[in-house]
Amino acid sequence: MVKVLLFGALWWLFGNPFVAILVLLIVLYMLERRFIGLSPSIVRPFRRRSAIAKWKRQLQMSPHDVSSKSELARLLIESKKYRQAREILLGIQNQMDHSAEYWSDLGACDLALGHLEDGEREMLNAISISPRVKYGQPYLRLAESFAKKDPAKALAYLQRFKEVNSSSVEAYYRLGLAYSAMGNREEAAAAFHEARKLYRALPRYMKRHERKWAIRSLWRGRS
Repeated sequence: MVKVLLFGALWWLFGNPFVAILVLLIVLYMLERRFIGLSPSIVRPFRRRSAIAKWKRQLQMSPHDVSSKSELARLLIESKKYRQAREILLGIQNQMDHSAEYWSDLGACDLALGHLEDGEREMLNAISISPRVKYGQPYLRLAESFAKKDPAKALAYLQRFKEVNSSSVEAYYRLGLAYSAMGNREEAAAAFHEARKLYRALPRYMKRHERKWAIRSLWRGRS
């Protein structure tokens, strides 16, 4: 009813139903992004491309800038350009050998490219440097990568991931996805249920950030 009234008001304001529909969709999108966050960001890919171009220009001026190479590799990983990111990371290994973030990024590239042994070794190296690096994401990456090849190993990594992220709704949602990918429906349903249960217990100021994961867990739990 509210949407109908809003559409009517916009039609009256602009005098054109097509413009009114367009404005209404924009308003609904902005509200969804502000309060829920399920829909993809329209501007993020453009910002990422702009950032990639910026760091490439920086490296043209300073070819040995390790920080710029690290940032560029991270953005390429977000863009799923794993081979390019891996080449950059391998070029700064000597300078970043001490960094858990570095080994996690390199491991993510190798796992995505199918180099499971190298990726596993690099992820475990990252964890040995900092057990909570990236809030346990290396464990999840390893579990997803070994889900079909070695289910027992994948389950062990999932358990470690859950221990690191015991208070994260997103963690339990992703845990449920991993269990689903392995065909373990009961464990997946339990993980999605735990995500919703945890969300209800969160203080209000934390619910905005975790809301989209709770909604996704609800959908997954019903499928």
